[in-house]
Formats: sequence, structure tokens, C-alpha cells
Amino acid sequence: MKKMIKIIGLGLWLSAVVLSNASAQQFGKPEDAIKYRKSVFFVMGTQFGQIGSMVQGKVPYDPKVAAESASVVEVMSKLPWPAFAEGTDKGETKAKGEIWMEPGKFKEAQDKLIAETAKLATAGKTGKIEDLKTAFAATAGACKNCHDSFRSK
Repeated sequence: MKKMIKIIGLGLWLSAVVLSNASAQQFGKPEDAIKYRKSVFFVMGTQFGQIGSMVQGKVPYDPKVAAESASVVEVMSKLPWPAFAEGTDKGETKAKGEIWMEPGKFKEAQDKLIAETAKLATAGKTGKIEDLKTAFAATAGACKNCHDSFRSK
């Protein structure tokens, strides 16, 4: 099972690297950008949720799985931003107009999330659940701040 998680994590990381190069280019259609960013956030949320289950005591703490999940979250946190291009505010999205009306504030939220996920990955590597809990809470706060400001319910 652990080997499978490691393989999946590696596959996600490689996919992220490949997709980040694709995201640097313009998306063919706005709905492609929306689909891309939703996919990134889905993977990121799934991995973050796995860590959350551990720090909340819902599942046994596994330092190796926690570190791998935190590393995936860190990589994924850097990917969705180019997909918030002009014209991607319409369609199947929960993105608020404030993203495009307040780009400086949105950039600050991105930078905060990226910084907190880097700390999460570092905490995951320590093997200490207390370090992970602290970093998890800060990362969750960065997620919440962005959701509250830039995502419709």
C-alpha cells in the first residue's frame, strides 16, 4: 500500500511538472483553463485532506505518507494560477470576480498559500506530528482566506 502511495505521489508530481509547462502556454479555451485549475485543486485537496485526517487523529499518523502528501501539496500549490486567465470567470466555476478586479490581493493570497505549503512540506519531512499540525493549521488558514475572498460557496 505504501509503495502504491509513493508511486501515485511520484506520478502526480511528474504530471504536475508536465502540466505546469502546458499551463504556461495559453489554454485553447476558457473551459480548458477552468478544468485544469479544478483538477489541480482536487489533487491538492485530496492530499491535504489525507494530512488533515492524520493531524486530527482520524487515521494513524504515518510520517512517510504525511511527508509525501505534503510534498505533493507544495508542488500543486504552484500550478493553478496561470489558469485564472481573462475569460475564465464564466462557465462552470466558483471563482469570484474579485480575482480579476483585485489581482494584487489575489496574488498575495497565492504567494501566502505557496509559502505555507513550503512550510508544510518542510514540517512533513521532520517526522514530528506536532510540526505537521502547526504547518497544517497555517496552510489551512491560507486556503480559507483565499476561499473566503475569491471563491463562491
